[in-house]
Amino acid sequence: MKENKKAPCPKKTYKKVSFELKLFVIAQIQNGQISANHAAKKYDISRSSIQYWIKKYSTLEQKKNGMSKKSEIKKLKEKIEELEFVKDFQQDIIADMELITGVDMSKKSLPKTLADEIQKKKQDRLNENG
Repeated sequence: MKENKKAPCPKKTYKKVSFELKLFVIAQIQNGQISANHAAKKYDISRSSIQYWIKKYSTLEQKKNGMSKKSEIKKLKEKIEELEFVKDFQQDIIADMELITGVDMSKKSLPKTLADEIQKKKQDRLNENG
């Protein structure tokens, strides 16, 4: 019987990559200048390493900015409330203007959903005033 002796697989050696190069590669990928695959080939780095750097970098950025996902959601909800208040205020002004002038500006210049909301506000105003 013949024995097949297989040569051992050569171990891949990895080079140490500087933090600056990691940030540079991540920035290029996030700016859309190159893809992760292209970066892996260009800089002779494994794709999994690049994916790992991107994941670590995003959490590092969040910590640096001091903003967790929960606080970001809270901030966005507050902004939504503020914008809804502004929208309601503007609709009230438009509705009052239309009642005073008798001209339906909202139907001509606003999307249908907003114009309908203003019409409802006008009806509410008319019902309040009798």
